[in-house]
Amino acid sequence: MKMHKLLLLAVACTWAMGAAAQWQWIDKDGRKVFSDRPPPQEIPDKSILKQPGGGVPRAAPAPAAVQPADGAQAAATAQPASAPRVAASAPGSGKDNALEEKKAQAEAAEAAKQKAEEEKLAKAKADNCARARQAKAAFDSGRPITQSNAQGERVFLDEAGRAAEARRIDGIIAADCKR
Repeated sequence: MKMHKLLLLAVACTWAMGAAAQWQWIDKDGRKVFSDRPPPQEIPDKSILKQPGGGVPRAAPAPAAVQPADGAQAAATAQPASAPRVAASAPGSGKDNALEEKKAQAEAAEAAKQKAEEEKLAKAKADNCARARQAKAAFDSGRPITQSNAQGERVFLDEAGRAAEARRIDGIIAADCKR
């Protein structure tokens, strides 16, 4: 029993450590936001309260780069202090685009699965309907009908058996042949 408690404590501590690896910032509306992804580019560094790895982020000094002769090339190679952050959403939307895309894909997959199931069910009903109509035509023809009994012997249906089987077939037609 003591070992189970220790194992449970270890799992709880590990779980809590995962929660510590989060970003925390104040959005443009003044709300505190918690996420496992970095904040969008439009969030200034002063609004970032916490980042993974611990602590409050500090404004990193711009790296001292060698000035190339071409000014356009210098602008292309210069990196802003907030470059490590990756935009997680469209500006001002407050939503994670990747998460929204995954949700949309999951919903589309679920809809496709549902549609496939409905098509499968409709096909089975159409097949049952066709078989029931064939059986109904055979019963209506008046020819003798045989069935196998429990011992595997073929026996002819009497009038009561024919009537019961006709009612069963009518029920199948009523249930599966609706259009």
